[in-house]
Formats: sequence, structure tokens, C-alpha cells
Amino acid sequence: QVQLVESGGGSVQHGGSLRLSCAASGVFFRLLSAAWFRQAPGKEREGVAALRRGGSTSYASSVQGRFTISSDSAKNTLYLEMNNLKPEDTAMYYCAAVYGSRLNDPLNYDYDYWGQGTQVTVSS
Repeated sequence: QVQLVESGGGSVQHGGSLRLSCAASGVFFRLLSAAWFRQAPGKEREGVAALRRGGSTSYASSVQGRFTISSDSAKNTLYLEMNNLKPEDTAMYYCAAVYGSRLNDPLNYDYDYWGQGTQVTVSS
């Protein structure tokens, strides 16, 4: 059974940085394509960064140049490095994953596995 557990959220000021982690169990991350999503109160869920099996990445325009998605096979963990955070980045962040790599639109894909989320709050 695949389980994803996020950590690393918190409260930071505008311009600060955070690194989110998503630890996987029951599967080797190298077999997955994965992504980070976020959802703010009253807003729809938004895909912010994706990492296809094989290594290609995709980013939402709102985070391009500020966020970096990566993974560590040895630790079986997905990361989201977030720099120059803005108040509009405030949301619950979720990692998601699916076996395989044939994702044409990974920021809008209906992933099979989801974590429970970690809260990120950015103050102005």
C-alpha cells in the first residue's frame, strides 16, 4: 500500500524560504511520477510543480523560478524547495503520485496517491 507523508510546512515572512518533504512508503519513488498541489481556502486545488518519472519537470507560471521540485531515491522522498515566498503562496500543500511517466498535463492529472497535506503560511 502506497503512503505519502508530507512535512516541512510552517509560517514564514514574505521573501522567506521553506522546503517541503514527501516521504513515500510501499513504493519506490523512482517508479513514480509525482507532483505538488496546493489549495487555499475558498480556492480550487492548483498543481504547482511536477516531476515525471525520468526526470522532466513542470511548474505553474505563478511559481516558476521560485520553486524547485526534486527527489532523492535513496531517501524515497520528494521535495519542494520554495524561495521568495509570497502571501499568495499561503495554502495547504499536498504531494501526489502515480505509477508511470506518460503524463501529458502533470499539473492537472488525477493522481492515484495523495498525502494528508502540510500547511504553508506566508505573512506580509
